Amino acid sequence: MANETDLSYTAAYITVETVIGISAVLGNILVIWAVKLNSSLQNTTFFFIVSLAFADLAVGVLVMPLAIIVSLGMKLPFYSCLFMCCLMIILTNASILSLLAVSIDRYLRIKIPTRYKIVITPRRIYLSILFVWILSFLVGLVPMFGWNKNLNSDYLECQFLNVIRMDYMVYFNIFGWIFLPMLVILALYIEVFYLIRKHMRKNISNTGRRGIFYGKEYKTAKSLALVFLLFAISWLPLSICNCYIYYTGGTQHSSAFKWFVYVAILLSHANSAMNPIVYAFKIKKFKDSYSQILRTYILHKVSESSSGEHTLDDISQDCVE
Repeated sequence: MANETDLSYTAAYITVETVIGISAVLGNILVIWAVKLNSSLQNTTFFFIVSLAFADLAVGVLVMPLAIIVSLGMKLPFYSCLFMCCLMIILTNASILSLLAVSIDRYLRIKIPTRYKIVITPRRIYLSILFVWILSFLVGLVPMFGWNKNLNSDYLECQFLNVIRMDYMVYFNIFGWIFLPMLVILALYIEVFYLIRKHMRKNISNTGRRGIFYGKEYKTAKSLALVFLLFAISWLPLSICNCYIYYTGGTQHSSAFKWFVYVAILLSHANSAMNPIVYAFKIKKFKDSYSQILRTYILHKVSESSSGEHTLDDISQDCVE
């Protein structure tokens, strides 16, 4: 009876993982496609968002299938299993570091509006994105260079806890590369909102060009802060579970806790499918681009001419010149 229950739970887990994976792939392809088509989205912040979308897309294409393999406990060579688990860590790090890059970009946009385009050049953007991915790979691949549970076994049941050492996971990865960046991002957004409100109070009417600029920046900052908030809500439960597993040592955990871990894993993966939805509801240019893609490329209808409204980036450029 217990085996039948486990099988039904595993089947449910695999089904949900599959749905999340398909949603993440389709949603993030849409994000990348929208930025490619819409020139008004081709600015600094949205380049970092594309980097985040690539990480989320990779989660859907690679991590979801690997997570299913790990959940089934298939027998695999040690280093194959270890590399699969490292890949999950790499993409998590790429997501959080992309969000950190977005928050730094928004902070500089508000802190130094007149010098922003001098400081944030296209070359520096590309180098920043490259740095984010190189750093993510270096941090995530640390277990491949020795910090792992090498049991001198050629084949083993491929489970995350069978190959990844929890002291690496907790002290190095979670504390150093999840919690610390989250705190920095939180501090940056608090400062961004403080600076925006400070400038808006100076321009009480908010009818001038600078008032419009800070009003638009406030809306954009709220949308991007929501993306970070959803990331934190999605990943904190799993991070806390990993800390609990480490600090309770070899304690036998209840079946209820094990399934709570599965739910936390699903929640962390679901985050990859959330961002395209947030962009659609909170950023008008994304919503318009999604509609254009649907009409032109999926329904094969001729798109209507674009409206003459100014974009956030246009207003921002006018205000800082």
